[in-house]
Amino acid sequence: MEDLDELWSRCSLALKDSVSDAVWNMWLSKVQPVDMAGDNLTLGVPNSVVRTRVNDRFLGLIRDAASGESGRPLEVLLIIVDADDEIDLGFDEPEDDFGVLPAPPIPAVPASVAARATGSVRLDPRFTFETFVSASSNRLAFAAAQTVAETPGRSYNPLFIHGASGLGKTHLLHAIGNYVLENYPTHRVLYVTTETFLNDFVEALRRNTTVAFKRHYRECDVLLIDDIQFMQNKEGLQDELFHTYNDLHGAGKQIVLTSDRAPKSIETLEDRLRSRLLSGLLAEIDPPDVETRLAILRTKAANDRIVLPDDVGEFIATNVRDNIRELEGALTRVNAFATLTNAPISLELTQMVLSDIGAETKLITPDMILDAVAETYGLSVEDLIGPRRARPLVTARHVAMYLMRTLTDYSYPSIGKVFGGRDHSTCISAYDKIEGQMRERRQIYEQVTGLIHQIKGSG
Repeated sequence: MEDLDELWSRCSLALKDSVSDAVWNMWLSKVQPVDMAGDNLTLGVPNSVVRTRVNDRFLGLIRDAASGESGRPLEVLLIIVDADDEIDLGFDEPEDDFGVLPAPPIPAVPASVAARATGSVRLDPRFTFETFVSASSNRLAFAAAQTVAETPGRSYNPLFIHGASGLGKTHLLHAIGNYVLENYPTHRVLYVTTETFLNDFVEALRRNTTVAFKRHYRECDVLLIDDIQFMQNKEGLQDELFHTYNDLHGAGKQIVLTSDRAPKSIETLEDRLRSRLLSGLLAEIDPPDVETRLAILRTKAANDRIVLPDDVGEFIATNVRDNIRELEGALTRVNAFATLTNAPISLELTQMVLSDIGAETKLITPDMILDAVAETYGLSVEDLIGPRRARPLVTARHVAMYLMRTLTDYSYPSIGKVFGGRDHSTCISAYDKIEGQMRERRQIYEQVTGLIHQIKGSG
């Protein structure tokens, strides 16, 4: 067990570098090593609350850290260990008063199987209907999403939400899932990206576990699939979705899908699947108008406790037109600079910090971001996307993930794929950490803003 303790000690250091102190103290510090058998790492947590939170938000991060530190892919299982009991770590410890050693750990099974057994889903609790800004550009999609959440399977089935990246499609999917879980305790909600659906499908074919795969996807009450435009040119996956759709729809279960374009515009989509997607309600989300952008800024400011003067909000909303991520990122930069310099947010300060917004910029790609970050930190692109976890390298990798989320239309799962197949929860944690550090560390703020100017071609 010494090897296990050593491994977990290194993992803990890596995890501390990847999350905020508050997240570490509240959640990850409570995780303890229990057993490692083959490629399966079993970890103990004190109660179901911690297990649910860690499993939903940080399991991929733990898996990445453990795999990176061990030098081989590891699956992670979380089990509940009574906080009042000793965990059997395999040492020659004295017996308790009853002369009985603690029970041996539960045999490790793949984390994906454990998640299915508990019915857990990875929904972001921040994405609710209350935190979504409804306006004329998204009102139909918002109203339809509320309707299917309130009465799953009875109206608008399937619901197909489409629009450009960064306009709130994923937010609505999570809001539906969160509402159903809160109001229908017995319902099973399954949220996946198309990439996850594809990976599960390929893995099921490889392991000859297609029956379990079909059961996993066809026994839920609400199926939420993000970014189905990536199914084009994948005939086997489309066929599987077609049959999954038929089973769920026939059983009165709710299906909600999103895409960056309408079904008729998704090339090489099978006609029979296209007809199914067109049989429900299509709800388009358009780019927000200036009033909506201003409302979004005010909502984020209120949630983050930022004092946002009217003229500052109007300046940002007027100059950042198309993407909500960039809109919120602009407010983050202004607030970070004001916090670091201990100055109030003003129009003059905002114009100085955001001197790059409103200008025509070239199309930004992940390769451009990787090249710029690697050059700034004196690293190679291979270092950034590889498994090594030295402290300066981890910081650079997190900055690159933050920039990729802010400056491109890549989803978190897509960003994880760029970085060597990392789990999307790793990318979410990286984004949150850099966003927080920009308000606390002048060096990080200057590095991130300098890179934004450089990548956008204005510096």
